[in-house]
Amino acid sequence: MQIACPHCHARNRVPDERLADGPRCGQCHRPLLPAEPVAMRGEDLPAFAAATGVPVVADFWAEWCGPCKSMAPAFAEAARARPLVQFVKVDTEASPQAAAQYGIRSIPTLVLFGGGREQARVSGALPAREIAGWIDRQLG
Repeated sequence: MQIACPHCHARNRVPDERLADGPRCGQCHRPLLPAEPVAMRGEDLPAFAAATGVPVVADFWAEWCGPCKSMAPAFAEAARARPLVQFVKVDTEASPQAAAQYGIRSIPTLVLFGGGREQARVSGALPAREIAGWIDRQLG
């Protein structure tokens, strides 16, 4: 499976049977599937989501947003609970073009990508259990 590094965006090939072994990027040597969300610039999100073979969940948020800040620990907990899903955070203040591109009308909004395409979205602050359940239902 091809996995894009969430840190340097290098493309890496990882055998499916080795995904749970904590693979590292061949270029920057950081974890390919980190157990915590990774901050990502909005302009990097489309290429990243298209280049990785695992599902990507993007949290569109802003520093000034109270519900976004209160959901951050739950999003991090969901990332630990779903190690074969990439969790990224896109700051809508730093990347307003990404918010416009994806039609983000309220925050926090979670968008699930598969194969580079949006598969589902949900808005509003959710507890970790509901985030994980939403992902599971979408991935079937």
